Amino acid sequence: MLRSDFHFELPEELIAQYPLSERSASRLLCLDGASGAIVHRQFSDLLDLLQPGDLLVFNDTRVIPARLWGQKETGGKLEILVERLTGTHTALAHIRCSKSPKPGTRIQLSAEPGAEPCGLELEVTGRDDALFVISSEGGPALSEIMNEVGHMPLPPYIERSDEASDQERYQTVFAAREGAVAAPTAGLHFTEALLAKAAAKGVQSCTVTLHVGAGTFQPVRADNILDHKMHSEYIEVNEAACEAVRAARARGGRVVAVGTTAVRSLESASVSGQIEPFTGDTDIFIYPGYDFRSVDAVITNFHLPESTLLMLVSAFASREHIMAAYAEAVAQRYRFFSYGDAMFITAGKQQESA
Repeated sequence: MLRSDFHFELPEELIAQYPLSERSASRLLCLDGASGAIVHRQFSDLLDLLQPGDLLVFNDTRVIPARLWGQKETGGKLEILVERLTGTHTALAHIRCSKSPKPGTRIQLSAEPGAEPCGLELEVTGRDDALFVISSEGGPALSEIMNEVGHMPLPPYIERSDEASDQERYQTVFAAREGAVAAPTAGLHFTEALLAKAAAKGVQSCTVTLHVGAGTFQPVRADNILDHKMHSEYIEVNEAACEAVRAARARGGRVVAVGTTAVRSLESASVSGQIEPFTGDTDIFIYPGYDFRSVDAVITNFHLPESTLLMLVSAFASREHIMAAYAEAVAQRYRFFSYGDAMFITAGKQQESA
């Protein structure tokens, strides 16, 4: 299967640069994965699509202010994107500058790009493949440094600097566990009121954790998608979530994953054929031909052309139906990507019992 099979043309003006004023005011394209039928609705209509006994599975990760600016002692400017905290004072990070820093390089941080150093420092202590190992040993914890001078790591296709409002809007209302450098964007549409109404209707919910890494934006460079090396992300699927999935299936309800991160979490925990608790890294790569074991429906935003996430939803509802739905979304001027509109997708075939 070729990367080009997942290409589509997207007018630049359809890439949402800001969220709508109301979280649940987004549009919702509903796709029947079996027939390919499309219905245009509003996200606030979601309750009409859910049934008592269904289970919503949310990713409760919380985005950290992972983007930092600074300079080397030589004066060279650089940008840091923390990929993963590995300890109180250590992390793996991407560093963008004219010349890659060597181990031992001291970085003087600034509150804004190009600003004077603020007195906080980091040290590059090594490499881990393409990532740099950074440390704040001898100073504040890295989380404290990020909270003081870090910025929300908006995706590369949002072509503006982060603003104060992004601290709240690029975060789900149920975010609880710090560790992500990108938001689980399908969850951004939910409000406390919508969650309460779903519960009142008899829709159950549970959470998993997947700390989204910057690798989620990594392009597929291989022409044959089977040659793509998938990035790893940390997940936790506990026994409570597993039991919630089993109970939903037992009562005839659907397991509705809120976002591709929830899909990857549930399916990583179901590789044996039965869902079981899982803690650790996953590099699961879901593409057409994959047999889903724990997910019956997906709520998701629209994804980048030729991306692994577009391949994931194409596995769920068939490439043909997804690509036709994306063409319709473009024609109907839907808003794309993180701050854009959403889809509700039902499975293309009956899933295996979890």
